[in-house]
Amino acid sequence: MTDQGPTSAGDDLPGKPTSASRTTLSHIMTAADTNLLGTVHGGVIMKLVDDAAGAVAGRHSEGPAVTASMDEMAFLSPVRVGDLVHVHAQCNWTGRTSLEVGVRVMAERWNESTPATQVGSAYLVFAAVDENGKPRSVPPVIPETDQDRRRYQEAQIRRTHRLARRRAIKELRASRPAG
Repeated sequence: MTDQGPTSAGDDLPGKPTSASRTTLSHIMTAADTNLLGTVHGGVIMKLVDDAAGAVAGRHSEGPAVTASMDEMAFLSPVRVGDLVHVHAQCNWTGRTSLEVGVRVMAERWNESTPATQVGSAYLVFAAVDENGKPRSVPPVIPETDQDRRRYQEAQIRRTHRLARRRAIKELRASRPAG
């Protein structure tokens, strides 16, 4: 989904700082989360990522928001049974009716005092919807730090690439006979 404009008045919503919706979701990994190799299923991590990002999207947009896309999901190292996983998520960018949420996945052993290490990251786009499932306006995000401003700029680049890719695929499909 892309920004198609709000379905009701509200274009002048006051902005919200990045910190207003930032969240962390933590979960300890058990044997039920593992694959045949004895490491945690990527899908389990992806669900945690979507859950944390969805909480951020709902908080920032002040209502329902649905996952429109997930891109650049990177698994940097395996997660094991007994790892305590922390999923940190924040709103990086907002459009009229959509927002990008950046997620960093960290893991540490549940019974050790060693620092957590980054095991994954992802970017998700959410579309804010009303009670009828139609797009609705979201408040602009206000980056607070230099890092937030960098993330905002990088999110704009990712959006440009997503839209260009979608447009190119649509044009390619339109130029070929159906079948």
